[in-house]
Amino acid sequence: MARLERIRTYPVKSLDGVDREEATIRENGTLAGDRAFAIFDADGDAVTGTRTDRVHDVRTEYDPGTGTLTVDVTGTGADGPQQFDLESDGGRERAAAWFSEVFDFGDLTLVRDEGGYVDRDGMGPSVISTATLETVADWFDDLTVDGVRRRMRANLEVSGVEPFWEDRFVGPDAPAFAVGDVRLEGVTPCARCVVPERDPDTGEALPEFRERFVEKRRETFPEWADEAAFDHYYTLMLIADVVEGDRGQTVAVGDPVETLD
Repeated sequence: MARLERIRTYPVKSLDGVDREEATIRENGTLAGDRAFAIFDADGDAVTGTRTDRVHDVRTEYDPGTGTLTVDVTGTGADGPQQFDLESDGGRERAAAWFSEVFDFGDLTLVRDEGGYVDRDGMGPSVISTATLETVADWFDDLTVDGVRRRMRANLEVSGVEPFWEDRFVGPDAPAFAVGDVRLEGVTPCARCVVPERDPDTGEALPEFRERFVEKRRETFPEWADEAAFDHYYTLMLIADVVEGDRGQTVAVGDPVETLD
């Protein structure tokens, strides 16, 4: 039986995710708490994994109940974990000062937006199947399923379905699907950037990751998917949208997942 296996949001854009038992859909269609904070330089550009592999040295934990962000830097001999209250202006300022010491982008600010800093205007959560993650892990000798999960950074993970199940939901004749009582429609396949090539803990790039990924993606592309809806093979994961009437509802781990006509 298809079910929602995992919900993961990313409180600070480009940093570690947090597993959730449930999540409410914001009015803009994204998950509450996802990319609620972002780090910006003086020019207003976000500090992201596409700009620097230094993000992989930073470990974070976030408590949604208290708004406390715990941060640490691996392998630097730093003073150990630090905690910041992101619910307060002072806490965000202190966190920004800490990040300014870690990233080489000058003085940084940590900014909050209840709508989330998601690079997908008008689109909702990202979706992938557990079987897809398992298949991609098998393409590479040194990758684990959880390692692929952390590289791909999906919001919703669906179990009990076949590999690349999420590919069926794009294209002009694609069906929709429901997670519990929430209806989602596919918008676009997710084109990948440089981040999946890197080890999520060390930032070290896996040699020829992209080349092998594209080769295997081409070989295993499902015959029931609309290939014309994919611009290229360096894609994995579905960007979905929650229909307006279902925004404000909640999805939860264990919810049944059903393909709709």
